[in-house]
Amino acid sequence: MKELDVLLERFARCELPTASPEERRTLERLLEFPDPWLVDYLLGQATPPDAELAQLIQRIVASVPRATSMAVGSPVRHDPAPKRRP
Repeated sequence: MKELDVLLERFARCELPTASPEERRTLERLLEFPDPWLVDYLLGQATPPDAELAQLIQRIVASVPRATSMAVGSPVRHDPAPKRRP
């Protein structure tokens, strides 16, 4: 999934340069999950199987700029609002 790739790549670029070996291993473990599971974790629809992965998911979600997180996880109204007559 393109959106998932963009989100995870952005996080990795910011965090990997200063990440500890343990943090890198946790990210590697996370990336072994199938994309649909990762989407569920990142949107809060499922919980990762252990605390380290859950903490990493929280860090990834917190790293998303507000406008992007709204586009990824918030409901969006697609139909135009009805126009009011004077």
